[in-house]
Amino acid sequence: MASSLTKGAAQQEKTSPVSGGKTFLGHPRGLAPLFMTEMWERFSYYGMRALLVVYLIAGGPDAKPDSQGGGLAMPEASSVAIYSVYVAMVYLLAMPGGWFGDRVWGPRKTVAIAAGVIMAGHLTLAVPGKPTFFAGLALVAIGSGLLKANISTMVGHLYDGPQDPRRDGGFTIFYIGVNTGAFAAPLVIGTVGQKVNWHLGFAIAAVGMGLGLLFFLWGTRHLSPQSSVVPKPLTAAERKSTLMKVALWLAVAVAFYGIVGGTGHFTQKWATIPLALVGLIVPITVLTRIKRDKDLTANEQTKVSGYIWFFVAAAVFWMIFDQAGSTMSTFAEKKTTDNVFGIGFPSTWFQSVNPLWVMAIAPIFASMWLMLARRDREPSTTVKFSMAMVIIGASFFVFAIPMAMASDGTKVTPAWLLMIYGIQTMGELCLSPVGLSLTTKMAPQKYASQMMGVWFLAVTAGDCTMSLLTEAGVDLNGSAVILGQAAAATLAGFAVWMSRKRIEGLMGDVR
Repeated sequence: MASSLTKGAAQQEKTSPVSGGKTFLGHPRGLAPLFMTEMWERFSYYGMRALLVVYLIAGGPDAKPDSQGGGLAMPEASSVAIYSVYVAMVYLLAMPGGWFGDRVWGPRKTVAIAAGVIMAGHLTLAVPGKPTFFAGLALVAIGSGLLKANISTMVGHLYDGPQDPRRDGGFTIFYIGVNTGAFAAPLVIGTVGQKVNWHLGFAIAAVGMGLGLLFFLWGTRHLSPQSSVVPKPLTAAERKSTLMKVALWLAVAVAFYGIVGGTGHFTQKWATIPLALVGLIVPITVLTRIKRDKDLTANEQTKVSGYIWFFVAAAVFWMIFDQAGSTMSTFAEKKTTDNVFGIGFPSTWFQSVNPLWVMAIAPIFASMWLMLARRDREPSTTVKFSMAMVIIGASFFVFAIPMAMASDGTKVTPAWLLMIYGIQTMGELCLSPVGLSLTTKMAPQKYASQMMGVWFLAVTAGDCTMSLLTEAGVDLNGSAVILGQAAAATLAGFAVWMSRKRIEGLMGDVR
């Protein structure tokens, strides 16, 4: 899942790790509170995400007939658009989140504040009402963006630079925390929210983040002193300029929406469409700015050109992959049987399948790449990306089968979704960790820290594209649309494979 870093924010300078005394699984003790913080943050995030679409449609025309009411009774198309924009904003805000850690508060303070904002967001979601729901959603997105890049940076601070032999193992343990939280959340929060009370489910998400914050505060004494340092503090002039720009844009937004609302024209689309457009414009602008930077060497310019190929491919991949919580979630809710061997379960449980597949398959993939590398037969990064595209396309070719079977009202077996999630996980493991590693290798020196945020913008671009398609009236539940997405991803995969020599030429010494 596109949830966290596995290799650190960038090729960091050599740090002063916390050493001596007790360890955590052979690693610095500071890894333990960071592991627990990330696990509980992912628990709160994925628990709420599992509820999001089914809560939005609950009580409305597109809800399951015998499902719990009390939701916002929205049409499915509107719910998918909101979901897609929300996920996109989480990853878009990772860039300013990293900026706050680098320029304003330092990673440690930023993470503490972020956890508090996330908890406040879930508590706001626990209060019934449409205004509180959207306010809570905004707070969770802002907090997640602040936390995402900074907590991974702090993991890197625990080790003696990029060459520390324990470093990759530490990030692997950290990633286990990500998937543990993501696996448990739908089983707990999803069950309570979907079967007992939606807002109680959101409240449990707040409790989870609260526990994560407590673990973080308790373990700060074990963290590297560098995590409290602001690497490049804003000067007084920069601070004043930044505040003026923020105030200006905020005033423009308030004035614009004040006019729209005051004249009675405001609808949901006035919120989702501008945000989705921002989510597409920002990645294009950022990549263009980096590509045109005259400070970059010719070699760095060439690598950025090669990186754009991977970025576009990743955006297409995440556009399909992230429908696990929207299109596939509503399919699980309304068109998939909710019992196995007579044992019933809520549809939100399907959101636990991907992290379960990750934990089961990831060690196999890691061993397979290592074995192939020893034989000098490991696929190149370009080939792995093309494999990921073909695999994610194949998952939607398969998805079209149960969708056609359920078109007459028949409910299909859960085995279909289990298989589709399994296929998608194989694609994820070919693209996500490879893309993270590739980003650190191809990043121009000037943008070493920022490029990880650029990688997350691929998720933003993919989800914003999906939101705009939904708002344009595209029926994502139609077999033709599903097959169209499958064909587009597969063709993109073949295009990357056919262009692999050209792309690898642009990559220089990176493989």
